[in-house]
Amino acid sequence: MSAVPRSEKSVGRFRRMLDRLSSSQEDLESEELREDAETTGCIKIGDCHDRQIVTVTGTLRTVTLRPRAGVPALEAELFDGSAALDVVWLGRRSIVGIEPGRRLIASGRVSMSRGRRVLFNPKYELRPLGRE
Repeated sequence: MSAVPRSEKSVGRFRRMLDRLSSSQEDLESEELREDAETTGCIKIGDCHDRQIVTVTGTLRTVTLRPRAGVPALEAELFDGSAALDVVWLGRRSIVGIEPGRRLIASGRVSMSRGRRVLFNPKYELRPLGRE
């Protein structure tokens, strides 16, 4: 049997529902992404340091083609609810499945470039679309 009285459980559920209704969509998505990072065993992007080998997960916010030193480079911003990280595939113009809104897990060595965290040519795993 539960140690918490029934009335406190009801208040707790009501409070959580009220919090969700009063939160912005971005806050709700950030919370969901942080929970996803915890369940997959990934490190939070906000906790990544320069030259650290990491595995992170999140949602791609933007995907752009931006040449670097005359070489094509596909750049994407990965957001996990705590911070953002740039993921760069050098020599690539496009990658099937890499598109805004897609969730993925990426592994590699973090570097700092112009004050932003960057993963160059990471190993990656695309996550299923939706709640599959």
